[in-house]
Amino acid sequence: MSTTGSLPIPGPGATGTGPGPGAATAATARRGPSRALGLAAGLLVLLAVLVLSLGLGAKQLSPAEVWHGLLDPDAPGYTVVHRMRLPRTLLGLLAGTALGLAGGVMQALTRNPLADPGLLGINAGASAAVATAVALLGVTSFTGYVWWALAGAAVVSVLVYAVGGGRGATPARLALAGAALNATLYSYVSAVMLLDTASLDKMRFWTVGSLAGAQSSTVLGVLPFVAVGALLALGLARPLNALALGDDAARALGARPAAVRAAAIAAVTLLCGAATAACGPIVFVGLMVPHLVRALTGPDLRWLLPYCAVLAPVLLLGADVLGRVLGRPGELQVGIVTAVLGGPFFLYFARRGKARA
Repeated sequence: MSTTGSLPIPGPGATGTGPGPGAATAATARRGPSRALGLAAGLLVLLAVLVLSLGLGAKQLSPAEVWHGLLDPDAPGYTVVHRMRLPRTLLGLLAGTALGLAGGVMQALTRNPLADPGLLGINAGASAAVATAVALLGVTSFTGYVWWALAGAAVVSVLVYAVGGGRGATPARLALAGAALNATLYSYVSAVMLLDTASLDKMRFWTVGSLAGAQSSTVLGVLPFVAVGALLALGLARPLNALALGDDAARALGARPAAVRAAAIAAVTLLCGAATAACGPIVFVGLMVPHLVRALTGPDLRWLLPYCAVLAPVLLLGADVLGRVLGRPGELQVGIVTAVLGGPFFLYFARRGKARA
């Protein structure tokens, strides 16, 4: 079946026939300001969630106390804000951005609106590499985790690309290869943790996905990788839009499908590798956010990806705050909260997609 003319993520109510180009152009012009306003509203929501993340915890702080704690070293909340809440919040911001962008790119690359960054086994590759480093080499710091995570993610990306057919890889082949490697690698991680109790103790919070224990060094370490991956992902918006029309149409528009796919996998590797090294394998953020954003922006990645970069941290930090509130006097790790929220979401949309098929 030819892929020319097929869209990876059709907009609501898309059909084989429709209005002419003039009507489409007018509709796009009308949606531009509303999209910009929506993005600005998303930034305001993100700001509110950042304040909540700084203020809520074992010790509640008012917005005024948070503000003084950020600026005044003599303020009562300075230690709590700077040593505990601020690194955790900034890490959640970076990890959320990374996972949201990775999810948007993955869904465009595989032409599957229910794809997740873990679909190609990239998260599993990063997790397997970190588990190996902890069990065999005694690595315990983020500076050690991140390089192993990136290496594992990169190796699995190359394997998936090769097993999926190399230059002739199709979205279906990539998805099947990724699913097989994903299952194998997570089984390996479970075996390592069960056989090595010391590794289990070191990784028990990391393996479920956690922002607890974040430090300033972790934030500074993850920042360059997320920044480069984010810039690469945002720069791929136009080529991936062209690729959605099929390889032949993409070539006619000046894009090179093989190069675009390779760059997209590189971006996802950087984003997922860094986020996984810092927080562990947090699931469903990369699935839920792009899918929900698409209802607001349509399939145009020039808008969808910036929205994902803003709203994914809202979801991740919101889940982290919810875990702190529900788990008092302890807390529920953020990976558990996103899994609880994401499971029903996935089942609902999977059934809805099946009903439409």
